[in-house]
Amino acid sequence: MAKFRLMPSIYLFNGEMVDKDTKEKIGDGDAVAQAILLNNLGADELLIFDLSSTDEEHEKNISTMIKISDEADIPTIVGGNVKRLEDVKKYLYSGAKKTFLDTAKESNRDLVKEAAERFGGDKIAVLIHDDFDFSKVKQLKYDGASLVIAENCARQCFGQGIRVVSYNAGIEAAEYVEMGIGEKVYGISDVSMDETYDYQKIKNELYKNGVSTNVFVPKFQFSDLKTNADGMIPVIVQDYKTNQVLMLAYMNEEAFNLTIATGKMTYYSRSRDEIWVKGETSSHYQYVKELSVDCDLDTMLAKVHQIGVPCHTGAETCFFNEVVKKDYEDTNPMRVFEDVYNVILDRKEHPKEGSYTNYLFDKGIDKILKKVGEEATEIVIAAKNPDPQEIKYEISDFLYHVMVLMAEKGVNWKEIIKELSRR
Repeated sequence: MAKFRLMPSIYLFNGEMVDKDTKEKIGDGDAVAQAILLNNLGADELLIFDLSSTDEEHEKNISTMIKISDEADIPTIVGGNVKRLEDVKKYLYSGAKKTFLDTAKESNRDLVKEAAERFGGDKIAVLIHDDFDFSKVKQLKYDGASLVIAENCARQCFGQGIRVVSYNAGIEAAEYVEMGIGEKVYGISDVSMDETYDYQKIKNELYKNGVSTNVFVPKFQFSDLKTNADGMIPVIVQDYKTNQVLMLAYMNEEAFNLTIATGKMTYYSRSRDEIWVKGETSSHYQYVKELSVDCDLDTMLAKVHQIGVPCHTGAETCFFNEVVKKDYEDTNPMRVFEDVYNVILDRKEHPKEGSYTNYLFDKGIDKILKKVGEEATEIVIAAKNPDPQEIKYEISDFLYHVMVLMAEKGVNWKEIIKELSRR
């Protein structure tokens, strides 16, 4: 069953979040932080409007879209300044799930079919307005578009065989059920959807009324778990990206149910004898990414997006008091890559006499590219050698020089891993 999505909108101008009509910066203009917040609060996807008019403004907005894709785990549908197919490609390469073409621009109408053929119809959406000729909505599907974003005119598009986003129509939450049950609507994006909007509450209500939404539906009830004598279960809390263990806390049934309902980690304080939402006083909330229980059903593991720090001392983990430690080699691949990359960055920022890395930076991009090419050739030669040791050495040399290139171009491993995961 298709999911019904709540999809707030972000408007970008000069790389910053602005008011749609005035283009005045909203708050500090940090669209990336806003995207992360909306995702944590339960928004399902983002509509991002590029309000640029010049190439420079356009590139700044693209840069912000890339950062949103890298740092916020929320799908995006973007568009607004498409002049040619190259702009569609730029939006998609920024990490967007789909690009929309605005039919208010006649040139965009002519691009729909061509864009769908080149990039796939599943990547192409179309923005229409209330002055659109609705008899031609079905033609948009025939041209290859997979979605219509209808500004204040969603109902006119129903029955045309194409999914619809109701955009900027001022629809009351009570009407969401009617639209969601019929599966005519891909999602709703309205003016009220900001950081004050209770996405989780609305989606839970929709789910109770038979609408398929992205809510947490637990595979285990609290009664299935083995609790201690006080009716609680210990919860190990881990950062969902780094896997760092952050803290240990306890849940009773009420805390468990509140965590599922709100998407915020909620615990039972044994010392205060009360329910507490992590971050309620410090704003260092923990947003649920995954909950699982162990083989005995008596311990829970929570993977969370930690805002700020988890520890009241200000530490990044509550487990910082070392008892004993044996020297060991940490060969976690991602950590090794990041450690080497950080050393290279440090050489770039703080040159060291006699450093080969600084020699490459001093010689510039052409020298770096030459070495990358040479090392790639060495890999090819080594691969013909039956001894596997040689190719390990050559791949290591190649990766080092690639990391120098990454540092020179301002690209980090997080961005590379994100791009690989998309593929």
